[in-house]
Amino acid sequence: MSPSSRATPMLGASGLLALLTLTGAALAAEPAADYRPFPLLGGRLALWAAAQLHLNFAAFILGVPLFALIVEAIGWRTKDPRYDRMAREFTKLTFAAFSTTAILGALLTFLLVGLYPKFFGFLSGIFYPTMWGYAFLFFGETFALYLYWYSWDRLRTRKGWHLLLGLLLNLFGLAIMAIANSWGTFMMSPAGLDEAGRLVSLWAAVNNPTWMPINVHRLIANVSFGGALVAAYAGTKFLGARDAAARAHYDWMGYVGNFIATSALMVLPFAGYWLGREIYAFNQQMGITMMGGFLSWLWIIQAVLIGVLFLGSNYYLWLGMARIRGAERYRPYVKWLLLILTAGFLVWATPHSLVASLEEARRMGGAHHPVLGVLGVMSAKNTAVNLMILTTFLSLLLYRRANREAVVAWAAWGKAAQWLCLAAAAALVLFYGIYGYFVEAIVRIGFSVYQVLAVLATILLVTAIDLALFRKATSLGPIAWGHIAPRAQYVLVLLAVTFTWLMGLMGFARSAIRQHWHVYGVLRDTSPDAFTPALGYAANVVSVVTAVFLLLLVFIFWLAALGEEQAPVGRPADLPAGER
Repeated sequence: MSPSSRATPMLGASGLLALLTLTGAALAAEPAADYRPFPLLGGRLALWAAAQLHLNFAAFILGVPLFALIVEAIGWRTKDPRYDRMAREFTKLTFAAFSTTAILGALLTFLLVGLYPKFFGFLSGIFYPTMWGYAFLFFGETFALYLYWYSWDRLRTRKGWHLLLGLLLNLFGLAIMAIANSWGTFMMSPAGLDEAGRLVSLWAAVNNPTWMPINVHRLIANVSFGGALVAAYAGTKFLGARDAAARAHYDWMGYVGNFIATSALMVLPFAGYWLGREIYAFNQQMGITMMGGFLSWLWIIQAVLIGVLFLGSNYYLWLGMARIRGAERYRPYVKWLLLILTAGFLVWATPHSLVASLEEARRMGGAHHPVLGVLGVMSAKNTAVNLMILTTFLSLLLYRRANREAVVAWAAWGKAAQWLCLAAAAALVLFYGIYGYFVEAIVRIGFSVYQVLAVLATILLVTAIDLALFRKATSLGPIAWGHIAPRAQYVLVLLAVTFTWLMGLMGFARSAIRQHWHVYGVLRDTSPDAFTPALGYAANVVSVVTAVFLLLLVFIFWLAALGEEQAPVGRPADLPAGER
């Protein structure tokens, strides 16, 4: 371990000690209470901040190893050492953040035990056996990370074994995530209890209605989040680079990070839709609170942020085309792609009802705008998001083939089949989006499944055709890595900040739908904080914690860089084969 890696847990431990001292005084003052206060912040706010920080770091150390394993496997398959170097650099970032994640996890547990003893006693009474599993898996993940990191050089000629260690590390991490998810989702959709709240089945409590949807949702989100953060890391390195070789290296690294983040982002809305559907199925009132109640305006903010993610990801790809010889032929398509994305973003961000004065409501004839109100329903929004996903996929497709020319005999037919698939999917999405206005709500909900299946099937089919079509393609010229507008790197930073903020807001939404319940319908929150905060207050808290997380991440990256040797990163000509 480098000196910088050892510094992180030492600094974290000092901060933890100070907090323990402050909180210890509060515990001593009220030893028998169901709830205990926390100095200055209050119990709920302290727990909220610790939980959000811990989950952000947990998502980072779960997402980046997945990302690194994929990149290392590509390097092993292509025999290109640049991929291996990039995977190693990402793993180093994970190594530096691992200790901070563990310290924040310990802090979160301490706050739960100390400030909410009755609630923690109830939860541990249900999930006590799984807590042993969590501890065992955490040791396993730690040792797997050490083995993965320290055996990198020793297993250089036996890459299969090293990839196996990376796979083991990720399996431990995913298992830990699944156990922690069971605790959180049980609070939202409890199961496995009798009418008196006693445990009947531990497996039913773990496998509660929202457990598997959130496992899938967080797995995809962590990959996307990890990709966005390492792309932002590469972007800042690019901006600070002093020579062309370094800029070329970090430009390529940022592209790979953004590519994986965008690829995962395209399927993330589908996982989110599944989670929302299960919440509705478990408790309709909870679903109404989430989508149509006081949290409905939170979804407008979510729509804006997701619109920023889609527009930013596409804009980065379009800027990147400027460094690819042959991409000029696809430039005329960009304005149409931008038009579709902008229209979809505006539809998605249109609220169903408006906050208006009495006079304004009378002039509109109600809470809904007479023209734009028709765009506020889910039929329009499902259509918009599916078309935005198809458009983003098309941007990736054009970028991938920008400097390539297919040489297979069936090239013309293959390209025509791809365009036909995309057009058919768009037509089907539009058809069900319009038809949804003429049927009952229960029928309309089912249409979204057809739209999702059409888009997913098209992405898979068109990708399969593309891989065969360009397998032995000729190159129109090298990619001029490092020759990209600096604003593209700022876009990468913007995407990472947006991802982090979005995660915090959606975490608040999942907790807020429980309202005054610790465990929905089972254990009531009787503390002075048993109310749902206003959206403005929640947004401020999430924003402050997001800023603290990003500052901590920058500090950890700086610590990790302290031990780096100032070695040249390589020549631009050493970039991956086929991408020069």
